[in-house]
Amino acid sequence: MEIFAWILILLFFVIGFVGLVYPIIPAVLFIFGGFLIYGLFFSFSELPWWFWAIQVLFVALLFSADALANAFGVRKFGGSRAGFWGSTLGLILGPFIIPIVGIIIGPFVGAIAAELLVNRSSFKQSFRSGVGSVVGFVTSVFTKGIIQTVMVILFFLVV
Repeated sequence: MEIFAWILILLFFVIGFVGLVYPIIPAVLFIFGGFLIYGLFFSFSELPWWFWAIQVLFVALLFSADALANAFGVRKFGGSRAGFWGSTLGLILGPFIIPIVGIIIGPFVGAIAAELLVNRSSFKQSFRSGVGSVVGFVTSVFTKGIIQTVMVILFFLVV
């Protein structure tokens, strides 16, 4: 049973890291779920209160990281709120419409389309907004990857 528990914990961690590039998967919830599985199979008392406090703070940070990085990227490149929402919609739909590359193309096209349709921006400005959405997404993936790695390393240090 112990081997099954560790396989399940590691599977949750792997799914969490896959969720970095496939945003429909709530990545951080799978990482946190791995901690909960450990507690259920072994003991919650092995994980001290400060471990849970730090992990909850990381979860809150990661939930806001996507939106903040996307908004920052779009704004930094001159986009508007419409560009932000277009890129968010593209981020969700892109991987389903165009598997694998849709994760990059979706937010890019979404931001451009929203800027063109809502704000009647020039194509040049809309294109810049699309580039900003991709920069924001890549920055978010990198940042979240580092934070999730720290979460998992902290888990293994405590256990």
